[in-house]
This record gives sequence, structure tokens and C-alpha cells, in this order.
Amino acid sequence: MVAFLSSWPWENLGNLKYLLYGPLIANVVYARMYEETPKFNWCLHILILCALRGAVYTLCSGLNHWHFLTRRRRVVQQTVDFKQIDSEWHWDNFILLHAFMGLMATYTFPVFTNLPIWNSKGYLFALLLHIAVVEPLYYFVHMLLHSDYLFTNYHSLHHSSVVPQTLTGTHDLQELLSSLTSLSFISLLNVNHMLLFGAAGLATPLEHIIFGLIMGIPILATCLLGYGSLKLIYGYVLIFDFLKCLGHGYTECVPPVIFEFLPFLKYLIYTPTYHYLHRKEMNTNFCLFMPLYDALGNTLNKKSWELHKKIFSGENTKEPDFVFLMHCVDVISSIHVPFVLRSFVSLPYTTRLFLFPLWPLAFATTMLLWMFGKAFLVMGYTLRGRVHQSWCVPRYGFQYFLPFAKNGINDQIEDAILKADKLGVKVISLAALNKNEALNGGGTLFVKKLPDLRVRVTHGNTLTAAVILSEIPKEVKEVFLTGATSKLGRAIALYLCRRGVRVMMLTKSTERFQSIQNEAAEEHRSCLVQVTKFQAAQHCKTWVVGKWITPREQRWAPSGTHFNQFVVPSILEFRRDCTYGKLAAMKLPEDVQGLGTCEYTMDRGVVHACHAGGVVHFLEGYKNHEVGTIDVDMIDVVWEAAMKHGLRPV
Repeated sequence: MVAFLSSWPWENLGNLKYLLYGPLIANVVYARMYEETPKFNWCLHILILCALRGAVYTLCSGLNHWHFLTRRRRVVQQTVDFKQIDSEWHWDNFILLHAFMGLMATYTFPVFTNLPIWNSKGYLFALLLHIAVVEPLYYFVHMLLHSDYLFTNYHSLHHSSVVPQTLTGTHDLQELLSSLTSLSFISLLNVNHMLLFGAAGLATPLEHIIFGLIMGIPILATCLLGYGSLKLIYGYVLIFDFLKCLGHGYTECVPPVIFEFLPFLKYLIYTPTYHYLHRKEMNTNFCLFMPLYDALGNTLNKKSWELHKKIFSGENTKEPDFVFLMHCVDVISSIHVPFVLRSFVSLPYTTRLFLFPLWPLAFATTMLLWMFGKAFLVMGYTLRGRVHQSWCVPRYGFQYFLPFAKNGINDQIEDAILKADKLGVKVISLAALNKNEALNGGGTLFVKKLPDLRVRVTHGNTLTAAVILSEIPKEVKEVFLTGATSKLGRAIALYLCRRGVRVMMLTKSTERFQSIQNEAAEEHRSCLVQVTKFQAAQHCKTWVVGKWITPREQRWAPSGTHFNQFVVPSILEFRRDCTYGKLAAMKLPEDVQGLGTCEYTMDRGVVHACHAGGVVHFLEGYKNHEVGTIDVDMIDVVWEAAMKHGLRPV
């Protein structure tokens, strides 16, 4: 039997729970439309306060995920995985609950009907009440919640998150946005904080009722004493939320030096490390915000300050063993990063309507990164005890095709490689355009320029070729290939001709075609055929697209054609009578930990084949660089190695 108030009454409503804000919104609209002289309206202020509370949690969560700034001060090295994200789906339930608790209070106590905007004396009374009443009361209640019955039925939920966060929950964004069309002002305000998640709000209704009552004591008491004000209510609630976010983050942001300079502050200010020890050991550090009460109650963890110093100094940091060096694709998709919309990145990227208002901000960021940016950490995960990270070169797809931007991009990639080498990274894999042949010869430029590199540079194209080839059925006898003289095109053509497959290579360069043809064994050369027009493929149902083709060019494909592709961006799915393959990708092994970000348009746990190729290079311990042309003889070897290590085709 489910314990009383251990689940939310609107749990089955999903996003329709936001309709519960409807009566407050209706009250505000009615007052504005039909009252000649609108009175002080608590419904309006409660709605605004809900939105501001969501904004506080959103901002704190976003800052918490600025891994490129905070990675050396992380309290917990493991990152948030999809399982935790899903378990923390609706973090903002408590804001909805507190909205109605606040509304009940305004109708119950007449003192709230005519509050001034400002009363300076109220802040002092509220502070004294917080220190003398709220802190010890919370401490006592928190200890009770750790008793067997209450912990099992209520408080264990709060401790279920492996990685401490400042927020919790989100929902499928397509469903969210469709439901928002029927919702109103407050739902739109809530969109931002629903896109993020964390652990401060993850608790049962009973706990949030208790915490709401405790938080309301200084507000109610100060108002009853005649010193209350509207700014006091806003200030106390938002500062309370901010301090709550501070402790529930996984980045240590409180410098130990302030405790060395003013030792008494360590009993007045708690830190993320302090709260982490409570979550880890559970029998110490019960305080709300002031460790003083743990000291008085003899529950203060003796390791708190020592561990705090260690974490803040970066001694706890694990440097990466493998790095995937990616780049931005376009302006709007650059929002698909953890420190902008954290839960949005737990879903494959797709263009959503809510993104377009953010375009100006994204574009401004594009310009700033172009002028001042360096490669930065975006996401990470752990595989078999080894840290894998994805870094991003601050350049966008269109910039790779600007002749004057070439040297700057190569400088950015070189800086990232040197940084990885300095950190002791074993393998760095170059994504898509970062290994463009015209840009740096598939990474050859860096290997030649930096002969003393310890880090192995790889383009991962050997496994990419293997993935593309695995998707071509064995019974296929004829293939039409665009981008035929590229690195991947060359390897695919040579591999297929060994299987006796006739490959129509679309290219106008007879010299480049013959160069590839001459690499094939003499008995297989006849399988490679140069074509210069799409009409040549009008009877071929297997197309491998390595160079972007227009809908008009797709018309030459016969009905039932399957378009395999390794072109970025993917071609438009124009033909209803044909099928389209996705970009070459592989699913990471099942034992991956801390993965909570989708790689661009890939499904959860799936990464681009060049990323997977770098992982295989690292796991196999290859000592060579994998740059330049693809060794066709290695395609089957790398594929078997990927299977051995648990990577799987999508």
C-alpha cells in the first residue's frame, strides 16, 4: 500500500497539471478586464513568484552544467545519466503545490490583504526568525525523515538521485509544446525551467508541505508583527531557493579561503561538499543552510572542511582518457548543449518552435565564440572506469566553407590537440568537418606538424566505412556512389569491388577515378565504373550518398531505392517511395555510465561512427595515428574490434 502523501495527486495528468494554474490566471484576467480600479491581487504575485522560482532553479542548473568552467571543482565526478533524468521528470511539482499553499495563506490571514511594498525592519525580523526557528526546526524534521519508516516511504526518493542536481524533471518537448497551446501565461513561463533538471525539488508531497510550512514561518510571523512587505516575501522565497540550489549542485563554488579568513562562517554557510557528505553517508550534516546546528547536535561530519578544500583545489578531478572533438553544426542547434537546456539534450536534436525566439542569443554567442572562443568541454561519460569527454571547437558548419577561416579553424583544432596531449589524453577523435580533407588532410596536418605527440589522433573513418558497408545487404550487386573520390567514398568503392559489387562512381575527374581504380586488384578493376550523370543510376536501387544531392537529383532513383548516406547535413527525405538511412552511427556498450546527452540527432546512447571509431582506437590500445586515407584492409579488423568491445550497429 502506498504511503499517504508519498505521490502527487496530479501525477497522472502529465503536462495537463499546468491547467491547475487556470483559476489563478482567470482571477487575474477577470480583475484586469472587469474591475475599474484593480485591487492588490495575490493571484498575480503568486504566478510571478512561481515563474521567478523556476528561473532561479533554471539559472543555477545551467551554471552547474558549465563543465568547461566547473570540471575541476566537481563534487561528484560521475555525470547525470538518462535513467536519473527520467526518474526526475516532473521536478516543479513543489512550485505548483506551494502556489496553492500560498494562496490559502493569503485568504486565511487578513494581514496579507494590504501589505506595503517595502519595510526595512521586516528583513531583520525575518532573518532572526530564520536563524532561531526555521534552521533548528528543519534540522529536527530532517533527522526525523531519516528514521526507518519516514525514510523508506518518503525521504528515500530525495536520496535516489545518484548525482546531486539543482532541479528535477522535464517532459517530451513535442508533447509539451503541443499541450502548451491550450495553457496560459504561467505555463509559458514554466517552459524554461521544465527544460532542466536536478535534485533540490525531488521529494514527496508530504516533505514539500512540511518544508513549505517551515519556509512560511518567517514570512507569516513578520507580517503578523506588522513589519511584513511584498519585497520581503519575494526576497525571502527567492534567496531560500538560491541557497537550496547552492547546496544541491555538484560544483563546489564556495572558496575555502573565506573560512580560513573568517572561521566562524563555516558554521553559517553550507557548501555543496557539505551537503554531498550528507547524501553519501546520511547520518551527518542534516542542517538546512547553517552547519551550526549540526555542530550543536553533534552530527557534523568531521571530513566536511578537509574534503571541501580538496575538491575546490581540483585534487579530486579525473582527467579524460579519450576526447571526441566535435564542432557546432548551425546557429540554432548550438543550443543543444547541457548548459543551455539540460533536459532538451537528453532527447535527439530536432528543430522546435520554442527555439526560434532564442535565435538572436544563439547568433550573438556565435559571433563571440568566433572572436574569442577556444575548444571547450560539453559532455562526458565513463566507460569501464575511464573518462570519455566531448569537446567542441567553437566553429559552425558554414565557417568551414569560408576560405579565409581555414587557418583559424586549424589553429583551434591544434590547440585542442595540444591541450589533450598536456592532460594525458590517450586518443582524440576528430568529428566530421574537423577532419575535412581540404582543411587538414584528414588530420595529417597535425601529425606532421607535431611529431612528438603522445596523444593519438584519429579521424575514426575506418569504422565509419565499416558501418556504412554493414548496411548494404550482401545480395546487392550494384551500387551508385556519390562523393566517390572522398576518403570514405574511395574506401567504400575499393571494399565493394572486392566483393564483386559493381560500383558506379559519380565523378567528373577521370584522373581521381583512375587513381582509385588502379588501387584495386586487377581482377576487380572492372567493377569500378566512372559515371558523370545521375541518369546512369536510374535502374540502381542502392545509392550511397557522400555528397549532398538535391531533390531534383533524387528523382533519377527508381522507386524502392534506399539512400545510404555519409553526408553532413543529411539529404532531404524527398521521395515517399524510397527509404533513407541515417548518418553512420553506433550504440555505445551497455556498461557506459553517466551518459545523459544525445549526440546531435542521434538516439540515446548512440554516437556518430567517427566517435565510436575513436573509442575503439582507445579500447584496443592502438599506438598509431589514424589519419589521412583509410586502410581498406583494416575495415573488417576495426569492425570486429567494435563488436568485441560491445559497440553495436544501430
